[in-house]
Amino acid sequence: MSPEFLVTAFIVCISPGIGVVYTLSVTLGGGFRAGVWAATGCTLATILHMIVALAGLAAILLTSAVLFQTVKYAGVAYLLWMAWAVLRGRGGMDIAPAAPASTARIITRGVMLNILNPKLPLFFVAFLPQFLPTTGATPGQMIELGLGFAAMTFATFVLYAIVAASGRRAILGSTRVMTWMRRAFALSFAGLGVKLAMERAA
Repeated sequence: MSPEFLVTAFIVCISPGIGVVYTLSVTLGGGFRAGVWAATGCTLATILHMIVALAGLAAILLTSAVLFQTVKYAGVAYLLWMAWAVLRGRGGMDIAPAAPASTARIITRGVMLNILNPKLPLFFVAFLPQFLPTTGATPGQMIELGLGFAAMTFATFVLYAIVAASGRRAILGSTRVMTWMRRAFALSFAGLGVKLAMERAA
């Protein structure tokens, strides 16, 4: 993996998106450990997308308007549900300290949020090949880049979890801040849903 790939992957991972918002909200609600599990779920989805890309299914997704729209709007609906859950503190998505969601549920939500994001197949199909040899590229090389990106995803999201956990006590101690944080996360999920709804297949 070249330094250019690592830098580019880091920029992609650290840019606020679905996984970042989810990791931050889970960390504030359940602490650093919960945030790590959220990052794990998001990373597992990234690996699944890599497998799909290698199997050639990503190309089908990106060339089939019906399939793309189906996945896209399923993702939009899930993001809007997450926004409502955060706003109302339902379904284990309250960022206030409460009975923590199970590890399996945290990971499953992380996987679902990213599996229903059709931008990840586009990343593997259109972005990773730019860092492969123009001739003689092998599946093993793409797997190496994909796993490198997955590792970068996990490390970056854990970094976000560390930051959120470090300020968690002060945030949770203020009712006013909590109210605005809940609204901010709900708006973020809703905004990401709207943004996803406007995405078009390549």
